Amino acid sequence: MAEIEIIFVSANGEETPVKAEVGMSVLQLAHYNDIDMEGTCEGNMACSTCHVIMEQKHYDAIPSASEEEEEMLDFTVGLTGTSRLGCQVNIDDTMDGMKLFLPKTNQNMMGF
Repeated sequence: MAEIEIIFVSANGEETPVKAEVGMSVLQLAHYNDIDMEGTCEGNMACSTCHVIMEQKHYDAIPSASEEEEEMLDFTVGLTGTSRLGCQVNIDDTMDGMKLFLPKTNQNMMGF
């Protein structure tokens, strides 16, 4: 399986480059590499704790968010025009070198 590099950028600007396998989700990638992304609902799109902010060129290149994802994003603190849920974004080979920005806070809408 093809492997590319993704760069997670923390809220304080620290960059962490990681190797990613094409096909895995951003949430899986973060957990596999001990990146501080909660993912309370374990990828079931029932919270917004895997919120990431994408670079515009990569955001524009992936399929649009589903209505369900848009509804969860509405509850996200720090929502931007390129916000997505990490559990809903799958890595593809066009994302090599992509930066994913982690917001300062995440709000858990599940009530945990």
